[in-house]
Amino acid sequence: MSDARTPAQIEADIISRRKRLAVVLDEIGVRVHPKTIMGDAKAKAAQTVDRTAGRAFVAVNRSVSEVKAQFVAEDGSPRLERVVPAALLVVGVVGLIAVSKRRGK
Repeated sequence: MSDARTPAQIEADIISRRKRLAVVLDEIGVRVHPKTIMGDAKAKAAQTVDRTAGRAFVAVNRSVSEVKAQFVAEDGSPRLERVVPAALLVVGVVGLIAVSKRRGK
């Protein structure tokens, strides 16, 4: 049994390998091109920012919900036993700030 190939077969094989090599080299050229590298870096940074912003949003949303639960009952009515003291505290702090600014002038 002979594995002898004809010159035409060898030449066709060489042409085929050259074409595959050209494709691989083109792909490598695109991957290492500065614009591609910058684009990948920008995409990764944007993904990180989106992930961080998403986590921050979830944390803030959870905190707001927890604070709201302290001042609003499950049926949606305000919890006056907590709203009134908080409102008085806010009025007192604002009053102290106003008085201290007047004294400072």
